[in-house]
Amino acid sequence: MATKKKDRAKSKHRASWKGNSSFGLVSFPVQAFNAHNPEQSDIHFHQLHATCHRRIHYEKVCPIHGEVSKDEIVSGYEYSKGKYVDVEPEELDALRTETERSLTIDAFVEPDSIDPIYFDGRMYYLAPDGPVAEERYTVIVEALDREGRRGVGQVVFSGKDQLALVRPDQRVLQMAMLNYAAEIRRPREVVAAARHAHVGGRKVQLAQTLIRSWITRDFDFAAYEDRYREKLKELIDAKVEGREIVAPEEEERPEVVNLMDALKKEHLARACRPS
Repeated sequence: MATKKKDRAKSKHRASWKGNSSFGLVSFPVQAFNAHNPEQSDIHFHQLHATCHRRIHYEKVCPIHGEVSKDEIVSGYEYSKGKYVDVEPEELDALRTETERSLTIDAFVEPDSIDPIYFDGRMYYLAPDGPVAEERYTVIVEALDREGRRGVGQVVFSGKDQLALVRPDQRVLQMAMLNYAAEIRRPREVVAAARHAHVGGRKVQLAQTLIRSWITRDFDFAAYEDRYREKLKELIDAKVEGREIVAPEEEERPEVVNLMDALKKEHLARACRPS
């Protein structure tokens, strides 16, 4: 009975990807489920015609034949101006070997060895795909957990090669998608070096004291909420119910021009707050 309940719970979520997970000679089938909960994502607006409030639709139109159906559309690559070559999904799939259809782990690294700039924001839970995979899955989870390591490798995901980091969390494997090094802009390509290369030691020391006063040993991520989303939901509810919309009061912060004064005021404010 418990197994049936577990299966029903799993069936609510659709797998984003299926394939083999390969840790050297240890291989087992897995399914990837998106860790992001769409029910808690942004509130989306639709485009409407201002006159009649009907939804605006976007048709797929050929400039010669007019509107076309989905089964009349193919993928094409423009190899010269106005000239295309058709590429079928089956042809793309045939380029991939069986190994390339797997999540292949190439190295194990320390938890903090990957700079956060390489994470692209997509996170998935990996689940063993079938009873045969469960033992190997459990062994890898336990081994990674005991060693305190993360696995890094490649996987063909969403139609292209992706870098991925695999880590254990609460006896479940997580797969975080990574950017390639070539996809990341270097800091100096975007932001010029600050003119104040050297600043007074007293200011830096005071800023350090400020940072130390904010250090949290048991950081709780769940304490943070999407406040803008809640305000937006209140606005929509008020408009639906015909209530008066009251703008929230803006909290005034004292204007401080001098950096040293700002640091001192912030330090004093932190010291006066209840711990």
